[in-house]
Amino acid sequence: MIRDREFALEGDDVKLSCNYSGSARGVHWYRQYIGSPPQFLILEYSGVTTPANPPVPGITINHRKEQVILEISSAAVSDSALYYCALRPTITGNIVT
Repeated sequence: MIRDREFALEGDDVKLSCNYSGSARGVHWYRQYIGSPPQFLILEYSGVTTPANPPVPGITINHRKEQVILEISSAAVSDSALYYCALRPTITGNIVT
């Protein structure tokens, strides 16, 4: 399911879901601010979670069968951005940086 917008109040916990069919060995989450390139947030690969370096505060991931949920704890105005998931890396080079 694709959602156009997710609304939350400052301080709310926000969950964004990424659904896929079939198998996925790695799911990458990114955040993009207007006029800026995508920023890698977190990766779940074969049950192992790898955050960005340095990690983005308040960002966690929860992987269920065919669904990966990005959790933003205590959302702030600065969390307003476009979030997207990818089954393959979309930023070349070292995905952790």
